[in-house]
Amino acid sequence: MYRRPQELGQALDWLAAARPAVLAGGTDFYPARLGEAPDAHVLDLSALGALRGVERAGDHWRIGALTTWTELLRAGLPPGFEALRQAAIEVGGPQIQNRGTLGGNLCNASPAADGVPVLLALDASVELASLAGTRLLPVGEFLLGSRRTARRPDELLVAIRVPDRVDRVRSRFLKLGHRRYLVISVAMVAAVVGFDDRGNARSVALAVGACSAAARRLPALEAALVGLPADRLAAHAADLLAERRHEHLAPLSPIDDVRGTARYRLDAVATLVVRALQGLAP
Repeated sequence: MYRRPQELGQALDWLAAARPAVLAGGTDFYPARLGEAPDAHVLDLSALGALRGVERAGDHWRIGALTTWTELLRAGLPPGFEALRQAAIEVGGPQIQNRGTLGGNLCNASPAADGVPVLLALDASVELASLAGTRLLPVGEFLLGSRRTARRPDELLVAIRVPDRVDRVRSRFLKLGHRRYLVISVAMVAAVVGFDDRGNARSVALAVGACSAAARRLPALEAALVGLPADRLAAHAADLLAERRHEHLAPLSPIDDVRGTARYRLDAVATLVVRALQGLAP
């Protein structure tokens, strides 16, 4: 059975009753089935206009789960969102960007999902709705591993919340693949740094994708960079990664596959971290 409700309440009612597969942009839903008809009920969210758009809401920015990458690029967001815009450009081609949604990118939970490292570095949370109410989870707690999330069967991801500090930070996203566009990444890095009035780093967030079952932050390296002037961040990170790479990249668990070896991925991450920090000086 296929349903395309007009109201969120209707969607939650049927979700609780039938436990259907959830369809957002469909850019992963249909390819995963290789052209075969779905073997379960399908809940199509595309008519839920309330789940679209970007707005400032009190102490955070709220991005509707059905907001597409193209809509995000056109939203006129503050400079701190630059890394998310850079990731949006890397999500497939224009057709995928026009259909693919931020909520779907999270719920698909691919280790190589382009948007995830940025949202992790931005300290974003997801808003999950059910008939019982709404709960918030940090992105790092929502993503449990490859294709696994903490979303319960009766819940929908309805929005992403980003703390309202993005106008006081700078951010950058870098992705390494075997070609420039339309490729699954070998490794990717998001860097988000807040600077004080003297140009020193008051906060540092570094997140890595495609090098573990879910994107991971690098807390030891982040802590080692706090307090440094902007023009020393990249050089100091390079020194630390050259001397104690195992310690500072410990949260990662890359694999060997057709796109690269685990060792190559760690080397790539070290390079991408340094390059991302080089581009963040005010």
